[in-house]
Amino acid sequence: MANDFGNGSAHPPDPNRIIQEAFDSISQRFPSGVVGPLALLVVVALWMAGGLYQVGPSEVGVVMRFGAVTHTTPPGLHWHLPWPIERVYKPAVTRVFKEEIGFRTFAIGPPARYRDVTEEARMLTADGNIVELDFIVQYRIKDPIDFLFKVLDPQETLRDSAESAMREVVGSTTIDDALTEGRLEIQTRAQAQLQEILDSYQTGLQVTTVKLQDVTPPGPVQDAFKDVINAEQDRERVINESEGFANDIIPKARGTAARLVNEAEGYAAAVVKDAEGAAKRFELVHAAYAKAPEVTRQRMYIEALEEVLPEINKIIIQGGAAGDVVPLLDLGSAMTGTGAAAAAATEQTK
Repeated sequence: MANDFGNGSAHPPDPNRIIQEAFDSISQRFPSGVVGPLALLVVVALWMAGGLYQVGPSEVGVVMRFGAVTHTTPPGLHWHLPWPIERVYKPAVTRVFKEEIGFRTFAIGPPARYRDVTEEARMLTADGNIVELDFIVQYRIKDPIDFLFKVLDPQETLRDSAESAMREVVGSTTIDDALTEGRLEIQTRAQAQLQEILDSYQTGLQVTTVKLQDVTPPGPVQDAFKDVINAEQDRERVINESEGFANDIIPKARGTAARLVNEAEGYAAAVVKDAEGAAKRFELVHAAYAKAPEVTRQRMYIEALEEVLPEINKIIIQGGAAGDVVPLLDLGSAMTGTGAAAAAATEQTK
């Protein structure tokens, strides 16, 4: 059965034998005095070639010389003094990593499959209730030197710090807030608390997101808490509906009130104008009456008859000082032929 080296042997090849075979092959091709320096030159060239390294687009190269950091290198092809003089680490500084707290993904899917880690998820709230909380932490490397050399295991340190920060935040939050509208505040506070812990440990990590995945009470009391959540949702729905109704009816009521005020102001202005006109007419009539009382009284009497009896032909006969008859015809309409004849006959009779 052939192995990875392709020699058909069940055992890996002997490195010493391979080197000896290569040296014998060189000895056969070159004179004996040239073999030693040439072999040394080949070994040195191979050793120098081992110093070439490639830094990826998301990475940064950290070069160490005899265990001390000398410099960093950007993405691209570089060379360093090969081992054991220098060594290069290439952490991915732009990549965003993710840690799961309270659960683990064991099958990406679709559909994805998870398993609970109860000892991480179960936490105590400020009001003495137990809640099971799953969340993820997204982070990146902001300081590659601190990340590589200041902490023995940055990933494990991040997990422990994230769990500690979340327990502290949940411990100051009631279970009602944790299950309903307090989730965003929990995320924000936990992220700030976690970043503070990581900075104090000089982990070289930058937290980008803390996101709650699932917040549930323990299994035996889940139904009761679901009822509480449903009641909260119903309350929010009723509040929203009430606010929507208020936002609709209040502008309408204000518009109606403004219209009524405008109509009342217009009516008041019209009444005032009518009163002023009536007063003006009265002043004119009074002035005319003062000049000719009899004529004014007679004219007002005739106008009153026209207003009271508008559809009736009216003939007024008044005797003069010499016995003459003065017919006064209807002033509001034209005299008909019959009415004129009757008036003439009456005048002749008088």
